[in-house]
Amino acid sequence: MAVSQELLDILVCPACKAPVKLTADGQGLKCGQCRRVYPIKDDIPVMLVDEAKIEAE
Repeated sequence: MAVSQELLDILVCPACKAPVKLTADGQGLKCGQCRRVYPIKDDIPVMLVDEAKIEAE
């Protein structure tokens, strides 16, 4: 089961409040503004700044 589109429509980055998008591999949610990638564990997005990794462009 993947993250639903309804959930993706309302989720924002907790650090900068920008919308997040599903990564290409479907294993995380990436913020386009601050480049943090929040992991998805057991089909649940972990939207904690401490759990995010900052990805290079």
